[in-house]
Amino acid sequence: MSLQNIRLEVMQTLEKNINLFVDKFLISPEKIWQPTDFLPNSQSDNFIDEVEEIREISKELDDDFWVVLVGDTITEEALPTYESWLLDVEGVSQHNSEGGDNGWAKWIRAWTGEENRHGDVLNKYLYLSGRVNMREVEITTQHLIADGFDIGTARDPYKNFVYTSFQELATYISHNNVAKIAKEKGHKLLAKMSKIIAGDEMRHHLAYVEFVRQIFNYDPSEMMLAFQQMMKHKIVMPAMHLRESFEAKGTLFDQFSVVAQRAGVYTGFDYVSIIEKLNNAWQIDKISGLTAEAEKARDYLMKLPERMYRITERIIIPDTKFEFKWMNPIS
Repeated sequence: MSLQNIRLEVMQTLEKNINLFVDKFLISPEKIWQPTDFLPNSQSDNFIDEVEEIREISKELDDDFWVVLVGDTITEEALPTYESWLLDVEGVSQHNSEGGDNGWAKWIRAWTGEENRHGDVLNKYLYLSGRVNMREVEITTQHLIADGFDIGTARDPYKNFVYTSFQELATYISHNNVAKIAKEKGHKLLAKMSKIIAGDEMRHHLAYVEFVRQIFNYDPSEMMLAFQQMMKHKIVMPAMHLRESFEAKGTLFDQFSVVAQRAGVYTGFDYVSIIEKLNNAWQIDKISGLTAEAEKARDYLMKLPERMYRITERIIIPDTKFEFKWMNPIS
């Protein structure tokens, strides 16, 4: 049997429990929080006063903070790209022979529905803050969705689930750190909002970690190789191709990354920590029945965090002041 057919068989096996995964890791629209729960009520007589309060306290946070929040918002708003990529994964089927989506497609749509709220609430908050040029933000978002991106997984579900396991934890860290900074500055509403977004990301991370854990039970060697290959080529961030108006593709992310590290929102040490956490979550040191090639992959993964930590220690974060169009006054 080919590797592709084995992957498809494993996905079909896991799909039998998809309703259990949905019930455990996702929340219905009627029960979960919605963006308006954290925003001034536009139907209230106090709406203008509440908006003015947000604008006033937003002045206390520096440009680095707002640049990071813009990047996080744009990343969250590029959900159409992520959904279309996941719906093409081997084992995911839309409008199958029975006339509907299979279980995996239903999972992806429900996951997308939850994720969509993050960009929605952050976008509205940015707009109300008065601190950023929303038109430039919107242009960047449109570019990011139109450009798409290659995360190096092709249609391989094993690699894709490694990616989502990593990325959901990375976004948890980013939103959680934004919440801490906002709280320290007395920005209570933004802190609460970011904290609950982080909670969603952690829940989603645990779901994808569980998918990979179960794949290890069925196909340990190929799952180990997929994990190693993703780590060897490094995780490409969804915002890798951030760009502003009239700029070439992929010219902005490095500057954004520097600002995120300088602000303490997402750093190289966080990247290393995620690898350690995934190694521990999947207990890769205890997995048995591996091929010789997979054993080498395991050895690489076990040594990777320490090696990357030493490299990260030597990195110096510049204090360069970058000029982001997002922060320019609207002309």
